Amino acid sequence: MRLAICQINTTVGDFAGNSARIKEFIAKAKAVKADLAIFPELAITGYPPEDLLLKQKFVKDNLKTFKEISSFAGKISVILGFVDKVGKDIFNAAALIRNGAVVKSIYHKMNLPNYGVFDEKRYFKQGEKHFVTTVKGLKIGLNICEDIWLKEGPVKTEALAGAQVIIAINASPFHAGKVIEREKIIQKQAKDNGVYIVYANMVGGQDELVFDGYSMVVDQTGRIIARADGFIEELLVVDIPLGLKEEKPEIPAKKSRILPLAEEVYTALVTGTRDYILKTGFKKVVIGLSGGIDSAIVAAIAVDALGKENVTGVFMPTRFSSKASKDDAAELAKNLGINFKTIPIEEIFKLYLQLLTPFFDGKTPDTTEENLQARIRGNIMMALSNKFNWIVLTTGNKSEMSTGYATLYGDMAGGFAVIKDVPKILVYEISKYRNSVSPVIPENILTKAPTAELRNNQKDSDSLPEYPELDPILKLYIEEDFDCSRIIEKGFKKETVAKVARLVDLSEYKRRQSPPGVKITPKAFGRDRRMPLANKYRG
Repeated sequence: MRLAICQINTTVGDFAGNSARIKEFIAKAKAVKADLAIFPELAITGYPPEDLLLKQKFVKDNLKTFKEISSFAGKISVILGFVDKVGKDIFNAAALIRNGAVVKSIYHKMNLPNYGVFDEKRYFKQGEKHFVTTVKGLKIGLNICEDIWLKEGPVKTEALAGAQVIIAINASPFHAGKVIEREKIIQKQAKDNGVYIVYANMVGGQDELVFDGYSMVVDQTGRIIARADGFIEELLVVDIPLGLKEEKPEIPAKKSRILPLAEEVYTALVTGTRDYILKTGFKKVVIGLSGGIDSAIVAAIAVDALGKENVTGVFMPTRFSSKASKDDAAELAKNLGINFKTIPIEEIFKLYLQLLTPFFDGKTPDTTEENLQARIRGNIMMALSNKFNWIVLTTGNKSEMSTGYATLYGDMAGGFAVIKDVPKILVYEISKYRNSVSPVIPENILTKAPTAELRNNQKDSDSLPEYPELDPILKLYIEEDFDCSRIIEKGFKKETVAKVARLVDLSEYKRRQSPPGVKITPKAFGRDRRMPLANKYRG
């Protein structure tokens, strides 16, 4: 049996666009003489549709689209993800269609994830029946995403019912290293149950999520016999032997490579940025260039995502901005080939200080004056955004967002926070990776001490622990939910841990007001981690 796994990039709510993409890939599957075309989870609606599912018309439009695609498919068998409706209940569903009709029954997802970024129990009713049917003499079972992860789930039940091949359709979001974890689960399930597993995953960015693809086929021994590329659309064609001889040209199985960490993260950031910008209707972006590493890598990502002609960098110096920073920002812009503007803000800064001096009488200069500079810059960036319809990309990394080392309504002002889930140490790693492709980030940016340049001789380490110490503490506290005592047991200083935890806790209100950004760690701020703002607990 020839399978065509249709690893596609959908957009939530774009029924016309998603339908066109599905039909395009059905045609491609027919062209290679596939017996069965397989599409990802909720391919018709896009994933995750969230509260659109509460709108009756949305569900009806999805069902209408499902019928149209079913009619279009013709003789080829197609497995398609959509939202099914039975009475007042809706289900995350998959159907096998052929000759314009549903074959057998519709499968309803049995295990609804309700952790991390998932909120499926808010919308869907849980399915209760497994699915086994025959396609071309081969017994197949159906699973949807979370179903495949459970040892005692539908895979085992369907295998015991005689299924030889389990088709699992997925919208499995990316985080660094997840593809390895995912493959181990699938390989074990295939080996333990003695079945082929066909894993079809979505690809592309949707809001803060990125879907990495890497669709695959695993045989009964747990061996991966085919794997699609990551982060791009692809038709993965695989022949599963039936012991029959047919007049079809043999197609060699493809097995792509899994990207190394820095390349994988960088690719996810490019994918997520490109799709967020384009799917929200923008074409061009503007970035505040400081001459530092964070704005440099964001600019590089933007160029790789959208093209250099669609990126503008702006340098906004004050009395505290060094010549080296200006030179580094200009060199970066030249290397990337982007439009570069210098807009000095010293005179505006002076006016603010003069205006506020009578009201600040007797008060020593502090972060208030520092933040004024960031907020002036934020105003200018938003003015450029309004005037030219450019979306502002903010440049704060996860280490800064965690500790509140950012200015609300200043450098946090913008439409998309590209690296908000990338710890500072990883920022350097992906920057070095990007320079290995072509050296666009000046060496001085990679080697100089990080600084906000909001006062004389300022360094990040004046306010924060050094990043090699800070980032591991943040990972334990935020991503692994360790309390302070457990982190201290790992060998970190008590004072440092207490300071970091306090900064994280007190900065929740800032993060609640930050733009969305690409999720690349197992636990990102926002959908993954939801903390109360009025919170007295300190642990």
